[in-house]
Amino acid sequence: MAQPQAPMRPSRQLAVLAAIFIVLAAIVWFGGKGGWRDRLEPKLGLDLIGGTTVTLQAQNLEGNKPPTQDQMETARRIIDQRVNGLGVAEAEVVVEGNNNIVVSLPGKSDDRLKQIGQTAELRFRTVLNQTSDTGATNPSASPSTPASPSASAPASPSGSASAQPPASSAAPSASATPTPSGSEAAAGASASASESVAPDVATQRAAVQKKLGASVWAAALAEQSPVDFSQAPDKADQYKGFKDLTPDEVAVLPTSMQYNIPYINCDKLNHRPVGSIRSEKEQVVACGPGVKYQLDVAKVLGTDVSKASSGINSQNGKWTVNLSFHSDGQNRWTDLTREAYNNGTDSKQVAVVLDNDVVSAPTIQNVIPGDAEISGTFTKSEAQLLASQLNYGALPLSFKSQDAQSISATLGSSHLEAGLLAAGIGLLLVVLYSFFYYRLLGGVIMISLLLSGVLVFMALIVLGRWIGFTLSLAGFAGFIVSLGVAADSFVIYFERLKDEIRDGRSPRSAVPRAWVRARRTIISANTITLMAAAILYFVSIGSVKGFAFALGVATILDLVVVFLFRHPIMTLFARSKAFLSPRVSGLGRVLEHAPATDAGSATRRNRPKEA
Repeated sequence: MAQPQAPMRPSRQLAVLAAIFIVLAAIVWFGGKGGWRDRLEPKLGLDLIGGTTVTLQAQNLEGNKPPTQDQMETARRIIDQRVNGLGVAEAEVVVEGNNNIVVSLPGKSDDRLKQIGQTAELRFRTVLNQTSDTGATNPSASPSTPASPSASAPASPSGSASAQPPASSAAPSASATPTPSGSEAAAGASASASESVAPDVATQRAAVQKKLGASVWAAALAEQSPVDFSQAPDKADQYKGFKDLTPDEVAVLPTSMQYNIPYINCDKLNHRPVGSIRSEKEQVVACGPGVKYQLDVAKVLGTDVSKASSGINSQNGKWTVNLSFHSDGQNRWTDLTREAYNNGTDSKQVAVVLDNDVVSAPTIQNVIPGDAEISGTFTKSEAQLLASQLNYGALPLSFKSQDAQSISATLGSSHLEAGLLAAGIGLLLVVLYSFFYYRLLGGVIMISLLLSGVLVFMALIVLGRWIGFTLSLAGFAGFIVSLGVAADSFVIYFERLKDEIRDGRSPRSAVPRAWVRARRTIISANTITLMAAAILYFVSIGSVKGFAFALGVATILDLVVVFLFRHPIMTLFARSKAFLSPRVSGLGRVLEHAPATDAGSATRRNRPKEA
């Protein structure tokens, strides 16, 4: 037979529960911003409050072939990992049709959604030359004054590369930089003229050559350095046809033309199709803020990176992206920094190129044998996005991001209202039945459910802020199911209490004995529920994962209420006179038909001794 527990002090458990409520309430209130409604509002899912959807249209990097089903599924998986890596919960990433991926995010619009479809092909290239971007079509503007980044890699073993994210509008300060000699430039022009290109690129290049004219094409190809229209105004008119080239046409021009002709500005270069400079075996032209770079072949790739993480630099307090390399990649990175440092010129820069943009072009002040750090004017979201893109690899396809659209939650709102109505009716019936069948014990049930509901609500707000948990209709269903688990634990405890009284014990002694016997059953039942929720969470996807997470959280909080409220409050009730009344306690006929010997002995114990 189960033995009763040692005398307990219910006030201690109730004090612990009160402390938990106070701490959670403080986190909810002081951890939020805005008015009371903003502070007390949990994150709701796409199906409850609507949100933003972005359609990404796929294009094959290998040419004009349509994307395959495997490529689309791989791209969907990587994009889904990127979204989850940003802490966005309950986001939907689905393939639509043959070449579209639709990303939906609950709540307000997130600008990162428009960038989540970037191919994210990372390349490290030595800077051969650089010139300032004239920005457009002013013939008198001179592109001959090059610019260099305003910060550089420090001389430390870990290595650090200063960067500015592509969205930044800050232009680096101008400074003099040496240009290649005439023989080097001539060699570059010759190489550009004879470079091998894919058949489809050759066809497009021939079309552009025809559009510009053979004489203009030949003259532009012969240029050995960036043209200065202020010094040669006749060339401004000669090359004006380059102004009308589209970014797609600019992408097929020889590298020397892209660099030397001022009309090919950064606006055109940055809008080239994704994948235009993906070949690591060719020299390319790419832009940073206000700067046009001529870059060497890529000797370190994104595939050489083993891990990328975002963080704050302890020295300058700025957000950075830290890169760790595989063993072979580490050797290539060290060799690249050695090559840049010992190149015999004043330009010792290595450009970090993401897709078509130069994210950073730090000056290498020494050979770096350790990890790399990309730092600069990143915001937190920009650093997290870049780290997420690098961690999950490049996409096998390029995507054009369509305009973000807001979607309504009319259907979800009606479902939520219906669910809340059903839950309210169900709870009302449970409360009425509890008071009818258990009387005073029904009050314990009602207060326990109320406390569990408040705990769950505050946990929703805190989890939404900390880990991005978003409540969807499926999660709401998980919380409703958890009410059944909570009701079962009440029935188990109260029926055990009745069994102890039937065995001849007084209610005061029956409460701890019933708790010992019911506790094991309650823990076992909740453990099975938690195991089922955990398995469902790890093997499922989408809304089912949200259901499992909500069920698990609600079950854990129910156990907290069981141990810190239900048992202590029952111990206090057992010491009251009302609990001993069959009409008030809810134990009813069990007390009325208690064994006579027990009742008699109780009477004799309470009767004064006769003289």
